[in-house]
Amino acid sequence: MFKAVFIMLIAMSFIPAGDTASKVLTSDLGVAPIFVVWSRFMIGGMILLPFTWRAGLAVWRDWRVWFRSALIAGGISCITLALQKAPLADVFGAFFIGPMVSFVLSVWFLKERVRTVQVILVLVGFAGVVLIVRPGLDASAGLGWAVLAGCFYGSFLTASRWLAGTVALGGLMITQMVGPVILTTPFVIGGFPEITPQIATLIAMSAVGSMLGNMLMLLAYRMQEATKLAPFVYFQLISAVLLGWVIFGDLPGVYVIAGMALIIAAGSASALLQSRRPVTTGA
Repeated sequence: MFKAVFIMLIAMSFIPAGDTASKVLTSDLGVAPIFVVWSRFMIGGMILLPFTWRAGLAVWRDWRVWFRSALIAGGISCITLALQKAPLADVFGAFFIGPMVSFVLSVWFLKERVRTVQVILVLVGFAGVVLIVRPGLDASAGLGWAVLAGCFYGSFLTASRWLAGTVALGGLMITQMVGPVILTTPFVIGGFPEITPQIATLIAMSAVGSMLGNMLMLLAYRMQEATKLAPFVYFQLISAVLLGWVIFGDLPGVYVIAGMALIIAAGSASALLQSRRPVTTGA
């Protein structure tokens, strides 16, 4: 268990690190967010293609694969825009509406059965997101993009579960990378930045950090049950706070901290409940 947790914590540090590189590119160096998105998927796809291309040959005929690719492309595009406009920790906090969206869609679309206490915990987590975003008060365009990114990502998670029974893992992985490259290429033609050594390094950090984080997370899930590791997903929030403070000098305000605490508490309680009662019943 300790080894799986250690790998999970490293994974949850790599993902915010990749997004930190994206924020530097877009907010400090003036690189267009859509180019950062395109390059992120392009590099990840090039790394994965030699290992997974066979698995992806037949699945492209399934329209659901393209739909799923569009969802992840939309999610990464929105969070990259959010990072350009808002502090790192605030963006990650608002982005965590994603698991709640996935919960609602899984109940509605996949007909999964849930208990009343799970619904209550989702509402608690949603209250945490509202505290972070504070719509109508201190809301910013950046946090609006972060919420939209979370909605895309939650839909992507549900679509992944929808396809899990018919598409192999290798097919899901390669289409998740190559599909967004195809979909975003028309938007980057003629808009390539001057690739300096600094920009090239940060582009590589953005792509590799995200890809390594997700691959290590899958490795950890193969070593231990997902329900036991689920609470450690929220270590991303702590990593985002630390990276935002060290690199950008940003510290979250009291509302953001309170919102994060609610999200972590609700998510951890939900994971604990799932691990104790793996077979759910109706409310």
